[in-house]
Amino acid sequence: MKKNMFFAFICAFSLSSCNKNEDDYSPIKSYPNVEGTFGSSIDLNNLDNYANQTIPGYITKDNSTLNPITDKGATLGRVLFYDTNLSSNNTTSCATCHKQSIAFTDTDIASSGANELTGRHSMRLVNSRFSSESKFFWDERAASLEIQTTMPIKDHGEMGFSGENGDLSFNDLITRLSGIGYYKELFDFVYGSEEITESKIQLALAQFIRSIQSFDSKYDTGRALVNNDNQNFPNFTAQENLGKNLFLAPPQFDANSSRTGGGVGCAGCHAAPEFDIDPNSLNNSIIGIINNPIALDITNTRAPSLRNITKQDGTLNSALMHTGNISTLQAAIGHYNTINIAPGNTNLDPRLKPNGIGQKLNMTGTEISALQSFLVTLAGNDVYTNPKWSNPFH
Repeated sequence: MKKNMFFAFICAFSLSSCNKNEDDYSPIKSYPNVEGTFGSSIDLNNLDNYANQTIPGYITKDNSTLNPITDKGATLGRVLFYDTNLSSNNTTSCATCHKQSIAFTDTDIASSGANELTGRHSMRLVNSRFSSESKFFWDERAASLEIQTTMPIKDHGEMGFSGENGDLSFNDLITRLSGIGYYKELFDFVYGSEEITESKIQLALAQFIRSIQSFDSKYDTGRALVNNDNQNFPNFTAQENLGKNLFLAPPQFDANSSRTGGGVGCAGCHAAPEFDIDPNSLNNSIIGIINNPIALDITNTRAPSLRNITKQDGTLNSALMHTGNISTLQAAIGHYNTINIAPGNTNLDPRLKPNGIGQKLNMTGTEISALQSFLVTLAGNDVYTNPKWSNPFH
């Protein structure tokens, strides 16, 4: 019931207050605190384009319909995303664990929060909007991105406004932000009122995060030249086209779950062209917990888009999986090449255990290299440096 009420609020609020024609706005009031704090980083008379970015026609998934992106809302979200005032001890922001220079993830296996290290590796945020899966966190404990945005703020370890065991509460955060001049002005600019609420924070943060998109990869250049993904891309090498075909085509297995032909079936869980995770996916056989190798955690079933898993030179942006225990693309491919079902893993995705036995893809060295080359074609470039997703306090 609460979830339905929340989404009803989002629909009503965002459509009535945030989804105005972006050409109609120009600050009537003076906003000296915004200008004094951010200078040229944020110009309320000439906002960055978040709402009407170019999206390729072959991209069809969009989970932003209940909270459409607006230039105003995403601008406020950008400030919130980078502001250490959102942590109890003023040391940590969302960007602490999600850095633009590495596709909004973290090089540390466990990120440093206000009070403790995180329990899971920070997920890449690029193209979060373009996914059928609307739940967030590795274990999908947040029903939406809106709900997710304030959960780290309320976590004792991450940002410290838990309201428990001596921590400040979320209401204390509201009081803090309400006393900051640029927030009074920005909330008035976006919502027509200086009043700050959790729902308004959630809407703005989610709009900014969903605005972070990447469609300038070699894959996108090739996809625009053909009618569908199954055709050879004219701009791909033979190796990259082989890797694409292996990625897309399902494998054929014998009774022992040993591959006898076909592709390797990556698209079964990471469908092109969004390369998002299938909402029905279960555990991928990574069942560990950071810094506790003997512990068992089979609840992790979500994954970020495979786009920008590397930079264009093939360098990984960060370690992979919720445990951060895989440090190369070759190792990631090797993990799926042979699935060993650990005792107690009752949540393994059935696509990884045809006939009830862990799959053996028996990939050759040529196939592994080809698949690795294809995954690198999913890397864009603009997302790492575009000022509209950068720290406005710098």
